[in-house]
Amino acid sequence: MNRSFRAAAVVVAIACAIVAGCESRSTAPTSSKPIEIKQVTITGASTLAPLLSEIAKRFEKENPSIRIDVQTGGSSRGVSDTRSGLVDIGMVSRDLKSDEGDLQRFKIARDGVCLIVHKDNPVPSLSREQIVSIYTGGIRNWKDVGGVDSPITVVNKAEGRSTLEVFTGHFKIDSRKIHADVVIGDNEQGVKTVAGNPLAIGYVSIGTAEYDRESGIPIRLLPLEGIEASVKNVANGTFPMSRTLHLVTKSEPQGAVKEVVEFATSPKVHDLVRGLSFVPIE
Repeated sequence: MNRSFRAAAVVVAIACAIVAGCESRSTAPTSSKPIEIKQVTITGASTLAPLLSEIAKRFEKENPSIRIDVQTGGSSRGVSDTRSGLVDIGMVSRDLKSDEGDLQRFKIARDGVCLIVHKDNPVPSLSREQIVSIYTGGIRNWKDVGGVDSPITVVNKAEGRSTLEVFTGHFKIDSRKIHADVVIGDNEQGVKTVAGNPLAIGYVSIGTAEYDRESGIPIRLLPLEGIEASVKNVANGTFPMSRTLHLVTKSEPQGAVKEVVEFATSPKVHDLVRGLSFVPIE
C-alpha cells in the first residue's frame, strides 16, 4: 500500500469515528424530566375573584410549576367547596361565622359595602330608615325620598352572597322580607344593572364600585350615616358597613397551597390590593 493511500485511509477512519460519536451523543436519552405542574383550585366570593386572579398571574410568573384556577359562586360556595375538599382554597368576603371555626382563615384585605344609584339620580343620600323601607316595600317611588316621580327598581343580591349577609346584618333586615325587582349574583352584575337603569338602587362592594366609577361607569356611591362611601374611609375605620375579606382552607395549608396563601397575604401583593380599590392588611 503506497504512502498516499495509507494517509487517505487514516483520514476516512477518523471522519467515521467523529460521525459515529456525534450520532451516539445525539441519540442518547436525556436525563432531565418534564416539570410537574401542580394545580391549586380556588372558589368563592365574586368580590375577591378579580383580586385573586391578578395575584394568580403574578404568582405563576414567579412559580411556573404551579397553576391557579379561580372561580366564583359566592362565599357560601367557597366555604362548602373547601369543607368538602372540592377545592384547595375558598374566598369569603365577610367575617367568618361561629360555626365556621373548623376552617383555617387568612385575612387578605378589607372592603366596605355601599348603596349605589345611577349618576343622574338626583337623590343625594338616604337615611337608614329610608333604605330599610325601600328594600322592604314601604317606599316604592323616588318622589318619596326627594327624587323623580318614578317607581324604584330594587336590586338585591342572591342568597348565599356574603354582600347580602353584610347588608341585611347591618340594617337588621330579614332577607325573606326584601321586595326585589332584580336579583343579581356578583358585584359587576349589580353595577351594570344600576348603570343601565336610572331608577335602580343596589348595594355592592365599595372597592368594585369605586373602581368602576373611576373607569367611567355611570354610577354614584351614596354616603351612609353621613360618611362618604370610599376606600379611604374603609381604611380609616369610619365607614360603618365594612368587612374583612378572607381566604380559607380545610386544614393547615401544605405544599403549593401554603405557597399560594403566603404569597396572597404578603406585602408582595399590596399594590394589587390597592389597585383594585381594597385596603391591604398591614
